[in-house]
Amino acid sequence: MAALAYLQVTRVCNQKCLFCSNPENGRVISWEEATALVDSFAAQKAAGVIFTGGEPTLFDRLPDLVAYARRKGLPARLITNGQRAAKPGYLKALADAGLEHMHVSVHSAKPEVQAELTGNPSSLPNILRALENAGKLGVRVDVNTVINSLNAGHLSLTPRVLTERFPFLTHFVWNNMDPMMNAASLNPRLVPTLRSFEVELHLAMTWLAAAGRSFRVERVPLCYMSDFAHFSTETRKFVKDEGRDIYFLDEKGRRTQGTSSWTYGKAPRCRTDCALEPLCAGLYQMDVYYSSDELCPLPIPAAAVAARVRGTEGA
Repeated sequence: MAALAYLQVTRVCNQKCLFCSNPENGRVISWEEATALVDSFAAQKAAGVIFTGGEPTLFDRLPDLVAYARRKGLPARLITNGQRAAKPGYLKALADAGLEHMHVSVHSAKPEVQAELTGNPSSLPNILRALENAGKLGVRVDVNTVINSLNAGHLSLTPRVLTERFPFLTHFVWNNMDPMMNAASLNPRLVPTLRSFEVELHLAMTWLAAAGRSFRVERVPLCYMSDFAHFSTETRKFVKDEGRDIYFLDEKGRRTQGTSSWTYGKAPRCRTDCALEPLCAGLYQMDVYYSSDELCPLPIPAAAVAARVRGTEGA
């Protein structure tokens, strides 16, 4: 299956997220390098290209780059904090260039929590304006949320609030916090325990499934996803043997990630007692930031989960 490509176009930002995984380093990609990478992705028959950062909307020629990718046959997406997309004229320029899909980071439907996490008191109001603009322009929006100690107790609130106001929202993604990533390592108070978000994550997934909406969860072991193991990002990549091609604007440069990149730590009882072990990535940063004592083997057959993954290919 063709992989999506990810291209960092800038490492500057207009927010100061406390758990930022790709913090500012001042770098901005040149037009020549950006187009050469798009050419390379197209030659490899990538499924599409996702522009990211930093905050990619701060790359001055982003509309031109979206249009260039489309001319090369690559559907273009955007991962954004939604601040600049709050300006109708700017988002229209992206849509006119061929942008049909963007991922907007919303970490809490509570304005004060979103403000604290992003260092921006206007973050959520701007995002709401960006979503209004996207709805008018017909741009598909997925919502990305980083699970942390400040939102662990109300994860189900965000999809409920947003879908009530914006019924066109159909896909949500939760990424458990990566404590090793730069800014996050300076804020260990934000690291959640698995049990602190287990109930709220289950409520959110149950509600979305009942509402006919789709979702994904990353860096959460399957024993904390119970009935929804087939919506684990890592599990789906194992079953479908997916990788991805990423270009970083730092010392990592360009990297191809295969399925082995999605395997984390596993406790002895995971390997001996859990039927889902072959399809579970395990616990990220096990016994460093997250405790293996929280892991609990499940009897659910791996084949049944794999079948459900294949049965929800388009979800």
